[in-house]
Amino acid sequence: MLARDVLGRMAAEGIPTVATHRADLDVTDPASVRAAFAVHRPAVVVNCAAWTAVDDAEAHEPEALAVNGTGPRLLAEACRTLGTVLLHVSTDYVFDGSARTPYPEDAPTGPRSAYGRTKLVGEQAVLRILPDTGYVVRTAWLYGAGGTHFVRTMSELEGTRDTVEVVADQQGQPTWTTDLADRLVLLGRAALGGTAPAGVYHGTSGGHTSWFELAREVFRMLGADPGRVRPTTSDAFVRPAPRPAHSVLGHDRWRVAGIEPIRDWREALTEAFPSVSRGR
Repeated sequence: MLARDVLGRMAAEGIPTVATHRADLDVTDPASVRAAFAVHRPAVVVNCAAWTAVDDAEAHEPEALAVNGTGPRLLAEACRTLGTVLLHVSTDYVFDGSARTPYPEDAPTGPRSAYGRTKLVGEQAVLRILPDTGYVVRTAWLYGAGGTHFVRTMSELEGTRDTVEVVADQQGQPTWTTDLADRLVLLGRAALGGTAPAGVYHGTSGGHTSWFELAREVFRMLGADPGRVRPTTSDAFVRPAPRPAHSVLGHDRWRVAGIEPIRDWREALTEAFPSVSRGR
């Protein structure tokens, strides 16, 4: 979802872009990374490659680590050689989810899942190898036109079920991939222009909500009765990987870079809904 919107945003601005598939650039293979950089010699790299199957990572942590940890390290090493800016997309899962206020960019990490652990390894590699040109952009609760996500799932369930049960004890920030793609392009420009300090940024929407309230909002937008969405707890949906109860991130560093943080999640969802709901 995200890569598609990043490419669309760059195309709209006339930015020359190379999109590499796994066959062209396997981020886990040092020779593949070196070869791709030798051919393309990029000014900026946006790393959207990741093992995102959160539950599967619990049983396949070494494989997830290769993509989420080794991959960013190899990219960072190649970027260091060329003086290239690296924008590396990471996740709220690097936190333990026990906070009661938004996590600032410099908050202590403490992942509780294999996915979170492997993503943290990737973050640390980027920041260590590229102290001046490495950017980690953490995001969460993504939805977009190009993939499967919660908003589309709830939209489809509204047409097939009388009621749905959704967890109400997890808080987060629904984030439209189009909005995040816009910030990544702005951050890349600012990095090249020397106005954005390297380090960690939080690429999530403003405000916060629960999965339950988000589902109710989807039903409202479909013209359906939001009362058909019933609240439940995380205990009702036991999964291999623990989900953070509090995935609300702070956004102070964007303004340091001269960039406005992403808008409120409700405003974004209203604009995005025609392209991200069912049947699209």
